[in-house]
Amino acid sequence: MTPNADSASSGPSRRSFLASTAVATAAVAGGMPLLAACGGSDSGSREGTTSGKDARKILPAYVAGNVVTPDIPAKNGSAVGFTSKVDLATLKTSVPKKLGKGGQVTIMSPFWGSPPKGDNTYYTAMNDLTGVDVRWQNQDGNTYDQKLGAVLASSDVPDVVVVPGWNMGGKIPSAIIGKFADLGPHLSGDAVKEYPNLAAIPTDAWQRSIFGGKLRGLPMPASYVVNIVPFYRKDIFDKEGYEIPTSGDEFMALAKDITNAKAKRWACGDMKWTAFNAFGVLSGSEKALGWNLVDGKLVYRAETEEYLEALEWTRKLFAAGVVHPDFKLGKSQAVDPSTKFAAGEFLIYNNDISSWWGQQAVQAASNPDFEIWGMDIFGHAGGAPTLYATNPANIFAFVSKNASEAVIRDVLAVANVTAAPYGTKEYMLTNYGVEGTHYTVKDGVPTKNDKGNIEVVNAYVMLASPAPTIARPDFPDIGKGAVEWQQRMGAVTRKTPFYGMQITEPTRYTNLSNDFEQLEDDVVRGRKKISDVQQAVSDWKSKGGDKLRDWYRKILDENGSAAN
Repeated sequence: MTPNADSASSGPSRRSFLASTAVATAAVAGGMPLLAACGGSDSGSREGTTSGKDARKILPAYVAGNVVTPDIPAKNGSAVGFTSKVDLATLKTSVPKKLGKGGQVTIMSPFWGSPPKGDNTYYTAMNDLTGVDVRWQNQDGNTYDQKLGAVLASSDVPDVVVVPGWNMGGKIPSAIIGKFADLGPHLSGDAVKEYPNLAAIPTDAWQRSIFGGKLRGLPMPASYVVNIVPFYRKDIFDKEGYEIPTSGDEFMALAKDITNAKAKRWACGDMKWTAFNAFGVLSGSEKALGWNLVDGKLVYRAETEEYLEALEWTRKLFAAGVVHPDFKLGKSQAVDPSTKFAAGEFLIYNNDISSWWGQQAVQAASNPDFEIWGMDIFGHAGGAPTLYATNPANIFAFVSKNASEAVIRDVLAVANVTAAPYGTKEYMLTNYGVEGTHYTVKDGVPTKNDKGNIEVVNAYVMLASPAPTIARPDFPDIGKGAVEWQQRMGAVTRKTPFYGMQITEPTRYTNLSNDFEQLEDDVVRGRKKISDVQQAVSDWKSKGGDKLRDWYRKILDENGSAAN
């Protein structure tokens, strides 16, 4: 993980938690793997979910950590925030004794970039700290779905396999149930207290780690507040006297005022995801979160008037010529906006919350006047929006069901280290490496050197992570701003009936909604019409959508609603 990168959160661009364009691109491009055979037998159901009383019997006890006190406590579903300077001399110790017994553990995980050598100093230091000899089988994150499908269809499964939520299409959920161990005997209830940092992981994240009626996953917790922020060039806004819009109409008026094509300045990028939030559209990043109860009936996001209105509003932005031409070329996710946003060619765009720090950090030296800030999401007609919670975890590590008791305990020993909170020695080593070798601290700000940027990236953080954290000692204003943005947006966030549930849909419905995203992008660019969406919804219903609704209704009746 790059210095000061946010913990992952769910949503279309959540995968930029590694603060890498390659990661974001890989996640969006990730396909839906189909396994020839998943094999394995398990008593757990391969469809449905586990919640309520059944889940409470499985979930680990929650014991809040008290090793470190954040500068900004979590509120309304936000991350905790740290803005203070780092003092290596006062770092806390959260794992006073090695829990690993010296065994060897193989971990297969997605990796973006060139994997470091297996005997590098970072891996060696982590092995010494945990007492476990971890051997990484890093796979190209851009094609991870293919490798994952092949491995899970075989009989040769590594001790640990990391599976991101965006790679859980096709038969992967069924394979998870068939191939991976029940960690409940080691973690359920008070058993988790043997691993205090794992005990401090929020319960919602553990709830998402239940597959087939068993606790199988080690989660990477995330804030459930929407992670897509409407960013703007605050320095230019202040200079020109532009006011932050508080409604859809005000946004359109501002966009027209900003745009001057002859001067190569446009107002914005593709604002579809902000439109979905402004119009109160249900989340599309997780199928189960796309359903809500309306007058007692389950309704899917694409069936709602809000969905059509959000697309129409975004289409009008494109039609008005206020969207930068680059975004007309294809899917909005395929465009890297950073360079032209920094050049002032457009002043507003939406991206993952991690870009707040990422953009500012990149521009700090070469463009000192550059200032990025996040707008509050507005209700399309003015006032506060209605936002819907995303998932509290979307990346998981699983232990092979063939792993010995010793291997399972060694895996948990490593996870207890990687889940250490910010402000501890374990966190610093996991996320930054060895001081002087991988990073230095100047004026209280840890900064990786070239060796650190090569070796200390997307590895151990994939095994397990602490509660969602935003740490910005180098840009404390951004750290404070980002956490407070989450807190304000969290105050108007609702949980839908299936929030936090790990639901495995019947495989016959797996690809039912796959074409909507491309259709959305075609509609906002004027290549398709709203009537095409309405027809697609009609087709969706007749091809299985109505039957899927009945299936979800049964899940709801059996498990109750998580809505607030």
